[in-house]
Amino acid sequence: MPNEKGVSELSAVAAVAESQERHWLSFLIGAQLYAAPLNEVSEVIRIGELTPVPGAAADLLGIRLLRGRIVPVLDGHLRLGLPLLPVADPERVRVVMLSHGNHLVGLRVDDIGELLHTEGHEIAPPPPGRASRTDDPVSGVLAWQGGFVALLDVRRLCRLQRESGDGT
Repeated sequence: MPNEKGVSELSAVAAVAESQERHWLSFLIGAQLYAAPLNEVSEVIRIGELTPVPGAAADLLGIRLLRGRIVPVLDGHLRLGLPLLPVADPERVRVVMLSHGNHLVGLRVDDIGELLHTEGHEIAPPPPGRASRTDDPVSGVLAWQGGFVALLDVRRLCRLQRESGDGT
């Protein structure tokens, strides 16, 4: 019965993927808490040296060499439409390396938060009345410790097109 075995293996893979999607890494950009799915966070690093890219989008801080790979680094404030304010503690600034498929993009954040586990918590759609953008990376909102966390869609954050046949 190889067919039943294949179905049970797919179910196990789906259960693991669903469990991983319930874990998020939170980070602070300005005064707002955001989070990215933990399974799409490859690492968190110090900002390091960036090379500017002339003519690039305003939210692209530059590119960085990371273990032989050229990685674009986005400014979290500009990418998410937040005002540029002085960072409270420059020593806490980090770059969250986000991966989607074979794409890797860094996002500069003001501070790293905690790991969130969303099981048992309701994820609401983004609030109405916000400026609508086709590339809006906020996919949902989670009530958390008296405030809320904006949950990010890494594919949209990185401005990646949908790939045909991958279901994303």
